[in-house]
Amino acid sequence: MIRVTIGSLALLGLAALQSGCGADPPPAPRPAAVDRALTLDTHVDIPLDFATPAVDPLTADLQASLEKMTRGGLDAAFFIVYVDQTARTDEGYGRAQSEALTKFAAIHRMAEELYPDRIEIAYTAADVERIARTGKRVAAIGIENGFALGRGLDILGRYYELGARYFGLVHNGDNDLARSAQPNLRLGDAAESTAGVTELGAEAIARLNRLGVMIDISHGSKQTALDAMRLSLAPVIASHSSIAGVTAHARNLDDETLRALRDDGGVVQVVAFPAYLKPVPAEQIEAQRTLRERVGLPTGSPEALSPERRAEYDQGLREIDARWPRATVADLVDHVDYAVNLIGIDHVGLSSDFGGGGGITGWTDAGETANVTAELAARGYSEADIAKIWSGNLLRVWRAAEETAARLAAAP
Repeated sequence: MIRVTIGSLALLGLAALQSGCGADPPPAPRPAAVDRALTLDTHVDIPLDFATPAVDPLTADLQASLEKMTRGGLDAAFFIVYVDQTARTDEGYGRAQSEALTKFAAIHRMAEELYPDRIEIAYTAADVERIARTGKRVAAIGIENGFALGRGLDILGRYYELGARYFGLVHNGDNDLARSAQPNLRLGDAAESTAGVTELGAEAIARLNRLGVMIDISHGSKQTALDAMRLSLAPVIASHSSIAGVTAHARNLDDETLRALRDDGGVVQVVAFPAYLKPVPAEQIEAQRTLRERVGLPTGSPEALSPERRAEYDQGLREIDARWPRATVADLVDHVDYAVNLIGIDHVGLSSDFGGGGGITGWTDAGETANVTAELAARGYSEADIAKIWSGNLLRVWRAAEETAARLAAAP
């Protein structure tokens, strides 16, 4: 079946004009890249009860269920070990580590116990390509929020053994490693600060380099991002950020940061998060704030909600979307275009943030992944360029992280 996308509408309209009649035009040809590119989404959140009878990874009503990944042609995804930022207390650190280990266990349960014939965990960049060739989906693992470390680095080796291959320094709110792009005033964060990576954060980056884990600057302040690039011996990634030059938002990267990322050899994974892709009216922001307060989610990921509250939250979002239409695949690729023009085709990728608030018209879930590829093709991106955007650039950075670790291990 041919998927009609925003980008392909112009092709269909042209065909209708050329036909000279009112009959339906022939379907636009499906771009070859839709079927041939290895598609890798670098940010898919999971709930705490993932891979349990309550949330079956194959068939549950998830934006990135295995069925939807297969139907939409999404070959690989980083499933995210996310922890919310709370008070920096023994209780807070303990809860964060417990939840992190619960999510690691869930990802392993999905791939090793429930559906080993459908999905496999990738521990290296080479694994991604090897597993994809077998026809299975690929599960890689990323950590979101260094708060999961606690006050030290002792557990970092364990996270690596469990499969963590990128590490997000920070989330919404400052932690012991770095300054956030969105400080949490309720937790005592300064409203204004020039802080970036802390001393412990610098130690974490050095340890991550030795392990071969990619450093993720998404959610970090501008100074955090610049510090991370300066400190890391391997290129860094922004696993799910968009472009401030298109839409001003604290979570988007400005031109200076993007150029630094290019010079560092890194990659920005443009994210399908509506508020990062186009300006949001003040009335919509207020409606979203009210909704989050009503369901008990002032900050953090909606995956933290109970099933009942999540259903209420999702219904509320649908009602908000009906009043203020959300961003589209065309808006997403506008950000890709800007970044490619500024820093080059080798430094731009894609992510969804499914399960964490991501999802746009045309890419509401993994089942519509081919629409993104079709839009890129309609914009004139070559098959080779599309392959870079979907996975090639991220895999290059992953290999660089592995090579850095091997070099450091071999050093006297």
